[in-house]
Amino acid sequence: MERIMVIGVSAGVGKSTFARRLGDNLDIEVHHLDAFYWRPGWVEAPIEDFISAQKEVLSHDKWIMEGNYSHSFNLR
Repeated sequence: MERIMVIGVSAGVGKSTFARRLGDNLDIEVHHLDAFYWRPGWVEAPIEDFISAQKEVLSHDKWIMEGNYSHSFNLR
């Protein structure tokens, strides 16, 4: 079982690039929390949907999640 979370403190520090390269090297799918959090037009997803999307990923044996949404750290 491989589970990896990439955390960064601010935008533009290289979280996505690092996660993508790590995923390529380990052959593990990368999930970007921004994709779960933001809807088209930069509208925030309902928190229930954001949490549900993460729980679906967490049900897999291998995953890499990238992002710094502290209100859902406890899940990951």
